[in-house]
Amino acid sequence: MTITRRRLISICAAWALVPAAARAAPGSTHLWMGQALGARTSLRLAHPDAEAIAARVMAELERLESILSLYRPHSALSRLNRDGQIEGPPFELLECLSLAGSVHRASGGRFDPTVQPLWALWAEAATQGAQPDVSAIATALRRTGWNKIDIRSGSITLQPGMALTLNGIGQGYVADRVAALLEAEGLTDILIDTGEMRALGGRPDGGDWPVRLESGERVPLRERALATSAPLGTTFDQGGRDGHILDPRTGRPSSPAWRSVSITAPSAALADALTTAACLMPDRESIDEMLRQFPGTRLDSLS
Repeated sequence: MTITRRRLISICAAWALVPAAARAAPGSTHLWMGQALGARTSLRLAHPDAEAIAARVMAELERLESILSLYRPHSALSRLNRDGQIEGPPFELLECLSLAGSVHRASGGRFDPTVQPLWALWAEAATQGAQPDVSAIATALRRTGWNKIDIRSGSITLQPGMALTLNGIGQGYVADRVAALLEAEGLTDILIDTGEMRALGGRPDGGDWPVRLESGERVPLRERALATSAPLGTTFDQGGRDGHILDPRTGRPSSPAWRSVSITAPSAALADALTTAACLMPDRESIDEMLRQFPGTRLDSLS
């Protein structure tokens, strides 16, 4: 398999009590194709109760989207951005923001979900084939800042004009939650790809999950997660110069030192956030210093 920044969710899992040979046999798995999280989704499950488990996975994806999606008007995140406050926030939103805060501190502020006003500004300018002017960027910057969020167990409050995006952590978080659900169902050999990857166990026919990066490098994956970020993988301009990862300190796309960064970690949410921050790091030493603050993380590819 090759990691690309595609919109495809792929979930493969097998039950420990199903012999490896049987799992690979024709008709031994349940294959479901559909839509989830705005993406084409495939589930391939080897389990006697595969259809029911697939239904529970899809319900979980739907539930998580109703909490974390920036594009659903009635999601918890959208309501927070619209109203500036949410009472009794879902645990999953609090958990995402707690991890985001840890990576924000470890990265010297480079990972910052409050960049959404800046992202909206650049996206709007791109529709007109232009860049935002200096004054517009300065105005949007005043509506950002992690220290301006009041996060409590019973409420989350934003200052006027602020908005959050979980695009740098949410896909990984969803992979972690689905992995937990499948593990609780008794499945052991699991690979989940939501754009970020989470592996539990290995391939049903033996060995680690073989993941090939776009650079051609291979990363054997087992009991770990892998995320890849490319600053110019998505750009605001047709010329491909203004990347989608904005520097929260300047309000502008970074002048990328790297074409691509891949990091493995104990969780996909952590790997997701760390690769986003690493794209804004000026050198390898800065990335290594950030990773030292999170045991079990590793820089697997830097180009």
